[in-house]
Amino acid sequence: MRKHTVKRRELLPDPKYNDVLVSRFVNCLMWDGKRSVAYKIFYGMIDFVGKKTGEDGFDIWKKALDNVYPSVEVKRRRLGGSTLQIPVEVYPYRKISLGIKWIIEQARKRSEKTMVERLSNEIIAASQGEGKAVKKRIDMNKMANSNRSSAYLNI
Repeated sequence: MRKHTVKRRELLPDPKYNDVLVSRFVNCLMWDGKRSVAYKIFYGMIDFVGKKTGEDGFDIWKKALDNVYPSVEVKRRRLGGSTLQIPVEVYPYRKISLGIKWIIEQARKRSEKTMVERLSNEIIAASQGEGKAVKKRIDMNKMANSNRSSAYLNI
């Protein structure tokens, strides 16, 4: 057990939209410290989404993230000889982290040619309430609802 809690580092907002959430998204998207490549992918995705839908790509990206954020998750707890899954409300910071990670993970699994196209199509699907990232959130909610009987146990 830690003696002290770890302080979160303050992120600088991105240069184009002046938004910290964009910086978090780009940091999760980045591989091998290549931040400029990650920014090119992100801004290319925003432009691609805007052209494909005819609306503002940044607003569609925000809407997609809102559709993916989970509200509850299950945590494992050993009780006697069995392991129970207990539904727990997700904290706001973790909610954002999970949503970002799910979108990027599902975009990487898609079969389009470039990462811009993969991410764009996943964002468009998530903004419409479809796609595999939204399905993952729905599955997590179902799992939490099915294990509601053990919700009285505190973690």
